[in-house]
Amino acid sequence: MILFRLTPLAFAVLLPCAALAQTTSDMMSGAQDASGMAQMHAKMMGQAAMDPGGMAPMAGSQDAVTLHEGGQAAFAAIQEIVTLLAADPKTDWSKVNIEALRQHLIDMDNVTLRAVVASTPMPDGASFAVTSDDPSVRGSIQRMVMAHAATMNGANGWALKAQTTDQGAVLVVTGAPADAAKIQGLGFIGVLTLGMHHQAHHLMLARGMNPHKS
Repeated sequence: MILFRLTPLAFAVLLPCAALAQTTSDMMSGAQDASGMAQMHAKMMGQAAMDPGGMAPMAGSQDAVTLHEGGQAAFAAIQEIVTLLAADPKTDWSKVNIEALRQHLIDMDNVTLRAVVASTPMPDGASFAVTSDDPSVRGSIQRMVMAHAATMNGANGWALKAQTTDQGAVLVVTGAPADAAKIQGLGFIGVLTLGMHHQAHHLMLARGMNPHKS
């Protein structure tokens, strides 16, 4: 066996070379990792483009989730209606009026979040005075309350009577004495949510019809 003895000068020459070789290897490994990440990102973006309704799940993932939320409730409701109309070959686009639906959703938003409600219990129900100092909210109150009373009067065995006021509208809901606690517990906005008529009305508005026309 032949042994080589390295002089201090040889060490001084070889050590920088070894460090350079290690650095080069790390850079090549990092470049490969970056390339792999870029390819994965491109693949995900390509899948999302093919599925605009939500990002497609990654290949091999068993826990992937399809996205559905449109980001804002009114926007999502409009998107749902537009998707339905686009999928229906019988849709008459000359009558479609998505703007009417948008205005109705503005009314719903105003009444739900910006109206002031004063409730008065009654032996067989409750009276709700709904008001606002904002003229635009006041108009929303009057449209929503009058339309709801006309549509839902008699449903659930309850009588709904409404009238407009200078500050908004008054809705009186009465039923059997046994239902008084339920009516009072629901309150004004709870009563407005009863029934699934809102969704059907939204579709009618979008198709250019007036669901509240008597």
